[in-house]
Amino acid sequence: MKTPMKITAFAAALAASFGAAYGVGNVVAPVNTAPAPAAHSEHPATGRASEEPGGHGPSTAGGLQISEGGYTLDLDTPRVPAGRNSELRFTVRDDDGRPVTAYQREHDKELHLILASRDLGTYRHLHPTRAADGTWSIAADLPKAGDYRLFADFTPAAEDAKNLTLGADLAVSGAYRPAPLPAAAKVAEVDGYTVTLDGALHPAKAGELKLSVSRDGRPVTDLEPYLGAYGHLVALRSGDLAYLHVHPGGEPGDGTTRPGPEVTFTATAPSPGAYRLFLDFKHEGEVRTAAFTVVTADASGEGTGTQKNTPGNSEESHDGSGDGHSHE
Repeated sequence: MKTPMKITAFAAALAASFGAAYGVGNVVAPVNTAPAPAAHSEHPATGRASEEPGGHGPSTAGGLQISEGGYTLDLDTPRVPAGRNSELRFTVRDDDGRPVTAYQREHDKELHLILASRDLGTYRHLHPTRAADGTWSIAADLPKAGDYRLFADFTPAAEDAKNLTLGADLAVSGAYRPAPLPAAAKVAEVDGYTVTLDGALHPAKAGELKLSVSRDGRPVTDLEPYLGAYGHLVALRSGDLAYLHVHPGGEPGDGTTRPGPEVTFTATAPSPGAYRLFLDFKHEGEVRTAAFTVVTADASGEGTGTQKNTPGNSEESHDGSGDGHSHE
């Protein structure tokens, strides 16, 4: 798209990018052309999906539907302006349309809210406040116009309830220019920190992702607990923004897990394609986010070290991954 356009309605989802190479980029945004992802029936949206023991990652993706398991995400503010501090409001409703007012606490919060632009250049990990009537709200400043996806990650307090991730579209009005996927690299820089990714993401097969944090050339060995862990990893599939929330093995205070420099995750991609990874970590009292682009490894488990259809870096905006640190 060579000229900006005004956002007046929700744009169709960008097609997902497929490839046999694996790469990582500095904090910024993904592809907007390529073959479509597998049908949802092949990769069911089951919320955050089951995690393997020890913090291993999920094998199926969530956030592709607004209703699941008898619960519906009701977004009261489907459109906000770019560059302004706007209040987002939503409610989770049960099968009878009643607001849900009781939740299980997971990783210190009743609900985790993720916001991401369709081009994956803007990312937010937020924690809204719930009113007595079940309405959730939080202020957010989204710097760039475009189509966004809002993900509510939660577990109702109802007996036998499972973890769910429901998704809804959010339009941010203003002049819109989608950004391309950044060039391949295995390192992300954020606020003077360097985060290095080692490992590959495999479709339908567990793979280890090891992220190492350093500053000024020295390993960071005193990471601080954030939401009960030394790191949190969210993966979003380019195109449909299928959602994966992965937690590391071990936890602070268990006697074996070290506070850095490495944070290790085991994750399974629900399908071949390009994914954007967002690592939240806390050091010296502040949460930061490093972002990477990863294309699933080939069938042999080896990536080529190059990234297809990635014409270079673009302007970036990220929360905790570039335009601010809004980890409320």
